[in-house]
Amino acid sequence: MLQRTVIIDALKSTKLNQPINVKGWVRSKRGNKAISFIALNDGSTIKNIQIVVDHNTFSEEKLKPVTTGACISATGILVASQGSGQAVEIQLTELEVYGSADPEKYPLQKKGLSMEYLRTIAHLRPRTNTFGAVFRIRHNMAMAIHTYFHQHGYFYFHTPIITASDCEGAGQMFQVTTKNLYNLKKDDDGKIDYSDDFFGKQTSLTVSGQLEGELAAMALGKIYTFGPTFRAENSNTPRHLAEFWMIEPEVAFIQQKELMDLEEDFIKYCVKWALDNCMDDLQFLNQFVDKGLIERLQSVITTDFVRLTYTEGIEILQQAIKNGKKFEFPCAWGDDLSSEHERYLVEEHFKKPVIMTDYPKEIKAFYMKINEDNKTVQGTDVLFPQIGEIIGGSVREENLDKLQSEIQRRNIPDKDMWWYLDTRRFGAAPHAGFGLGFERLMLFVTGMQNIRDVIPFPRTPKTAEF
Repeated sequence: MLQRTVIIDALKSTKLNQPINVKGWVRSKRGNKAISFIALNDGSTIKNIQIVVDHNTFSEEKLKPVTTGACISATGILVASQGSGQAVEIQLTELEVYGSADPEKYPLQKKGLSMEYLRTIAHLRPRTNTFGAVFRIRHNMAMAIHTYFHQHGYFYFHTPIITASDCEGAGQMFQVTTKNLYNLKKDDDGKIDYSDDFFGKQTSLTVSGQLEGELAAMALGKIYTFGPTFRAENSNTPRHLAEFWMIEPEVAFIQQKELMDLEEDFIKYCVKWALDNCMDDLQFLNQFVDKGLIERLQSVITTDFVRLTYTEGIEILQQAIKNGKKFEFPCAWGDDLSSEHERYLVEEHFKKPVIMTDYPKEIKAFYMKINEDNKTVQGTDVLFPQIGEIIGGSVREENLDKLQSEIQRRNIPDKDMWWYLDTRRFGAAPHAGFGLGFERLMLFVTGMQNIRDVIPFPRTPKTAEF
């Protein structure tokens, strides 16, 4: 029995006039009374292989089940292509239909289907050219991330998905419980009693693996996490998901400048990996989704990122307002910058990525190291074109008294943080880290406009299908 050749290899093969077997899903079938051309794809590449069918050998009845979406096995002779668009094609000698697709019901018959519609059939949309490209690139970006950190001596550390701590202190967490919600046991104060719950306390899905990652960095030196995180934030925007993936390195013994160097080097590595390993898919997306995509990716890896304090950024934005620039949201010192402010700095003012530092402490998390001015913290956020913030990082506060004071000031319960504070009690070390939302990176690398379209099954308010 002839062994299957994946289509990406078949298209590169120089073994002409030899038998070959390919398997995949029919993208299209066209032809005339004498001959048919089947475009076949197996997901290994954006490109289809053309199967040439002689009607003297295969009757119309035999070809009837071969419709768009059908799954087939095609055996034939690999020959040089007579037409343009491909170097080789297959002259069919044997055909087996594994699974038919009723042309009246198969929803991917028509071209030009909207992204909104495709989200309603997320179980089938990977078969389209666009989503096949996106998900192949997603795989490559995951490989780039693991390869980068492995080559630089980091250890991949698995942090818990179920947690009793709120890393960001925002309270936007999905609760995990086995309690009977129709008969909740309460204490004398009328509060829910979790003593009979599975873990004996209130638990939630994690919003970040950072705090646990810091613990690991205090033992292993430098680690990274890469896993799912969850935010119960009621944001129905093209940039937010309720479930997404985060990459979070934590590194002992580095300062703010070294952290910025790491952020820039890491993201350039990932973008270069995409250009080196995903060019067929990028060219497709550049042609049909975002015509400036490849040029923008190339510019990132050849450009030094601007390093800018928050205060300097506010001054630039306020000057832009004086010069007639209109923003939807206010922009005064102390405000949390919105995406429109970040993108103005990156896309219009500097025309290159920006690492913004030294934010007001009131708009940042409790764990960030406070500067000597007692007003700002050593944050290091990377702002990108099209996206806005793509990385959020900081030097972490290693002083026990200062960290405890900030925790108390923000009314974070000490009983939830004792284990975290132990790293400052016993052998405290200067350290820093960042978080990169994987889907934000995917938006930039693919040129897609909505974050729901760079994850296989998006979870958003009122939507948890498939």
